Amino acid sequence: MAKTAILTDSCCDLPKEIVSELGIYVIPIELKINGKKYKDTEKTPEEFYRMMNMSESIPRHIPVSEDTFVQYYTKLWENGYTDIICVSMSSIASKTYANSVSANKRFFAEHKDAAGKLRIFNLDSRCYSLFYGYPVMKAAKKARRGASAEALVAYIQDWFNVGGGYVVPYSLKFARRSGSIEEARAFAGELLGMRPIIEFADGNAVTAEKIRGVKNIVPKLLEFVEKKMTPQTPYVLVYGSEVAPIKEIERELTKHSGRKPEMIARIGGVTASNIGPDLVGIMIRRKSDI
Repeated sequence: MAKTAILTDSCCDLPKEIVSELGIYVIPIELKINGKKYKDTEKTPEEFYRMMNMSESIPRHIPVSEDTFVQYYTKLWENGYTDIICVSMSSIASKTYANSVSANKRFFAEHKDAAGKLRIFNLDSRCYSLFYGYPVMKAAKKARRGASAEALVAYIQDWFNVGGGYVVPYSLKFARRSGSIEEARAFAGELLGMRPIIEFADGNAVTAEKIRGVKNIVPKLLEFVEKKMTPQTPYVLVYGSEVAPIKEIERELTKHSGRKPEMIARIGGVTASNIGPDLVGIMIRRKSDI
């Protein structure tokens, strides 16, 4: 009988209660701040934000190692799983996905008896936070209802293909220093009061539009996203240190779209180390002609 495990990393920013309820396996990613290592799951997002803002060095995440992936694959194999769907944070920003793939090959080289009995599907989210955490959560629910591994992979990949993540960092300090988002490094308007809408879609991160003035971030982001969004489809919201802007986005987007967000979550330490702790973001299903 088929038995599917959903495996991901802590950059997905799924709340602990959802992870526990759905039996999702989450590998904690480590962060290095001021020379000290912390697991992404051992402190609250707010604690990480404070530490990052006080840090003298550039906060870095440490990719999940090949050894760690092999250990998880082995544990799941020994627990009777026939399929493992492993979804990793963006390969552009991390070696985590590449390590999951090399671990796949190594696992089968070391466990000849698993050949033909276990399948491991490695998926590159090409994004961060709930932008892949949400489809992972939905896939876990479908797995509980008996969906096949192939159907689950197709569902997740469909979200990655048609989904768009739209993020506005209030400051580009962390994104520039981390070097993981080239668009942030190249953006030249911050000193003029400009902020970019960074679009994560189709495996790329590009500046989709520029916003002048902090007070215009929420209305301009909403105006931009509403043009891109497929009507009456799910969307999720993410935010960092500031609560007020995401509350306004939730209220206005609910009113304009006719439906509430499926999820709202605060970004964790790994996402914050790559993009910054001061941001708002919306993930949608894009119109087919976009």
